[in-house]
Amino acid sequence: MTIGAIVAVFLVQLLTKLPADFTFMGALATLCVAGVLDIKESFTGFSSSGVVTVAMLYVVVAGIQGTGGLNWVVKRLLGTPRTVAAAQMRMMLPIAGLSAFLNNTPVVALFIPVIKKWGTAINISPSKLLIPLSYASIFGGICTLIGTSTNVVINGMYHERFHESLTMFGVAAIGVPCLIAGVLFMVLFSGKLLPERGGSSRAFGNAREYMLEMIVAADGVVTGRSITAARLRNLSNGFLVEIIRDNQLISAPPPSEIIQNGDRLVFAGGVGLVQELRDFAGLHTADEQIFNLNAPLRDRCLVECVVSNTCPLVGVSIKAGGFRNRYNAVVLAVARNGERLSGKIGDIVLRPGDTLLVESHAGFIPRQKDSKDFYLISEVDDSTPVDKKKAPLAVSIIALMVLLVACGVVSMLKAAMIAAFLMIACGCCSVGHARRSVEWNVLIVIAAALGLGVALQKSGAALALANMLLSLCGGMPWAALAAICFATVVLTIFITNNAAAALMFPIAISTAARLEVNPLPFVYALMVAASCSFASPIGYQTNLMVYGPGGYRFSDYLRVGIPLSLLLLALIVILAPLIWTF
Repeated sequence: MTIGAIVAVFLVQLLTKLPADFTFMGALATLCVAGVLDIKESFTGFSSSGVVTVAMLYVVVAGIQGTGGLNWVVKRLLGTPRTVAAAQMRMMLPIAGLSAFLNNTPVVALFIPVIKKWGTAINISPSKLLIPLSYASIFGGICTLIGTSTNVVINGMYHERFHESLTMFGVAAIGVPCLIAGVLFMVLFSGKLLPERGGSSRAFGNAREYMLEMIVAADGVVTGRSITAARLRNLSNGFLVEIIRDNQLISAPPPSEIIQNGDRLVFAGGVGLVQELRDFAGLHTADEQIFNLNAPLRDRCLVECVVSNTCPLVGVSIKAGGFRNRYNAVVLAVARNGERLSGKIGDIVLRPGDTLLVESHAGFIPRQKDSKDFYLISEVDDSTPVDKKKAPLAVSIIALMVLLVACGVVSMLKAAMIAAFLMIACGCCSVGHARRSVEWNVLIVIAAALGLGVALQKSGAALALANMLLSLCGGMPWAALAAICFATVVLTIFITNNAAAALMFPIAISTAARLEVNPLPFVYALMVAASCSFASPIGYQTNLMVYGPGGYRFSDYLRVGIPLSLLLLALIVILAPLIWTF
């Protein structure tokens, strides 16, 4: 019955679009009702230290994300390489280093737009950089105990089984060689294996264009510089249209024009232009009302909303209608019929169907969702402003967490709790942002998979599968290890790598017990193999994240991913028994 329930999970994931958390919880509930597991055993995963640690790490990452800490680090490392191979090397090493200590999913999410913009600046197609970005995050994640949630989960299972924890850098003995081999493979061969495409122009933002007016502050980074030197000629999401200086209009300003204190810069572009201009210190929106919003900076977001014909502000200007007082939100730009509207925002008279780009607090969307004032309301992805002054502090908290674990001062769970508390206490992350950052559906899948793993162990299914595996491998430890690693990689095509690891762990441990050998080669090999799914965009979440922005096809992953997966699997099977002898 246990094996049947797990096979049903695979089939449902393969043949339907039901969410993974629903499928895994359904299988777990079935085994609980059938009596295979009692209530306590069914919910063992929800009290697992591994699951709680993953939840804490989401908050830690929210803190460094909310301060722009990752941008703060990487922008100092990328530089301006001239070849694809050099660009990939300059990008992959820092991304791998960050992913060794941060969950790789938010790292990739943050740096897709960064890498696309960087690629445009150095004239390299994003399709040559985004798959390497995803793979680099995976390479780095397998080097430490906290690099991926998979490693955290396996460590929690190992602790519950053997009452001891794995060391912070134990997996590095096999992870670092895989990192080196993976980076070298990508640098040497991916230039020819990867296509050259422009990517999806609609991946970040949309086709609507806005006019946005910004004021130059005296202490701004652009003050006293030419347009070219201020990096305002190579914006990814828009362009500088004109400069208003002392009631004089400078249309289509030349690249050599010097920007002065108090200049009003008028930009045209899409939604992403707002986020991009926020990177320029001392460049503020021209609408002074934005500073009077009743919400801290880190609790704000960008929202697009379409004005309905029943909106009370239709037919009156934004300023006269008191938009800010009515909605506690500020209109940054207006688009009509997909085209940008120029002029002062406050003087624009609203019409039904106008699309407004609004900066508001987090409660704006739920409060206006059912309002008749707007037809459609949607938050712009990753639009919350960051507090860059606290970026070094957030990086320091991450470093402290790693140091505490590496020196054996506290456990991984306690270190993650300390770091999460410090992120909130120091203002790097608000309580609301911390709550929203936790991906509960991922935690449910992990916890349910751990419950299914208990069922495999309790029902004898793990032992039966281990015996079958040994009979196929002739009782040879090396062959059994290779079979487990290969099976794990195949499973990640159908289910998440966390779930695959949770299901394969009891089988791996049972196999080691039947062979009467050291379980560590199996444990560490399983850690790395669960992350070695490169041949499919659906095999690993970061692969899917770069699929659209890179303009990729399924065959692109096969072309580069199959040889890379085989290379790393061979390396795992060879090195694991040599490092941790059977």
